[in-house]
Amino acid sequence: MQENRSSGVGVLDKAAHILDCLEAGPASLSQLVEATGLARPTAHRLAVALTHHRLVARDIQGRFMLGPRLGELSSAAGEDRLIAASGPVLNNLRNVTGESSQVFRRQGDWRVCVASAERPIGLRDTIPVGTQLSMKAGSAAQILTAWEEQARLVESIHNARFSATMLAAVRRRGWAQSVGERERGTASVSAPVRSPAGKVIAAISISGPIERLTRQPGRLHAEVVCEAAAALTEALRS
Repeated sequence: MQENRSSGVGVLDKAAHILDCLEAGPASLSQLVEATGLARPTAHRLAVALTHHRLVARDIQGRFMLGPRLGELSSAAGEDRLIAASGPVLNNLRNVTGESSQVFRRQGDWRVCVASAERPIGLRDTIPVGTQLSMKAGSAAQILTAWEEQARLVESIHNARFSATMLAAVRRRGWAQSVGERERGTASVSAPVRSPAGKVIAAISISGPIERLTRQPGRLHAEVVCEAAAALTEALRS
């Protein structure tokens, strides 16, 4: 049963529900109605009002998405908790696996590297902080797509290198792997990072050459990547 998060101020709770839904990425009005259970006129009125205050914006397809004001407020509040908590976890993951490690978060139609720990020596698969990568390929993209609502999941797998069947397997086992999916010669393993409410908000990954990670990288590293994801999830609850 979902926790009752009502504040007793109905219009504020409904607006917050819309923002919660947009955390996963852009949504059409129909998708907002489906996700929130609000009446279509109510969802439209609140989304437009939130747009006026720059808490919500529109993408080039006219879909609603989180607006720039939220980023400004986040900066004003201090360092992003996910980024702050990621450093020690990524460093440990890199040290245990010997591979570069990253945290990705979805922003619109892209996944963005928000934290990383690189291998100090040898051949590296460098993904600098701030790098935007496709949501259509790679184990982190699989993680950030697998737990989306059905309508958005169907939309997300269009022209993707992974299928709905593959994402069902990701949800079942709790991790994803890719071999040459995003970039030829590169493999990766990823697992979901969850918010205190249990929502998937990021993916933690390791990546490197297939020569080191093999064509079954999950067999080598899934357990430790999942442990890192659990550690980062727990850090966000603290």
